[in-house]
Amino acid sequence: MAASKAATTAAARLAVRDDEEPWTNEEMSEVEQALRDEVRRLEEEIATAEAGLAALIEDSGDGAGDDQADAGSKTFEREHEMSLANNARDMLEQVHHALTRLAEGTYGVCEGCTKPIGKYRLQAFPRASLCLACKQAEERF
Repeated sequence: MAASKAATTAAARLAVRDDEEPWTNEEMSEVEQALRDEVRRLEEEIATAEAGLAALIEDSGDGAGDDQADAGSKTFEREHEMSLANNARDMLEQVHHALTRLAEGTYGVCEGCTKPIGKYRLQAFPRASLCLACKQAEERF
């Protein structure tokens, strides 16, 4: 019963816009589960990309007889795998940041203007740390 009351209090503390209903325990649990599922997916993606990159690096030593196109293709594949892994690492960091904010009770507060991000935005994009206005302003620069 005490854990349920604590969860209710935590859900009610999360920031919402004036035109939105407060978070329910179920909504908060769904967002937290979505974030945890994303952590698992991204960790798998990183492991796959790193394994692919390791295989490409191993194969790069065997370049005898490769022409320029083969060498260029191998370089492109390596850079593509590195890019995928780096992108997944960045997203994983964002998800961990969102989970930390959720645990601290600051989830839903825009890191740009400190206004509520918007419950519906967070349900669609749980790792968001900026409200729509701040995100649009950030993308213009």
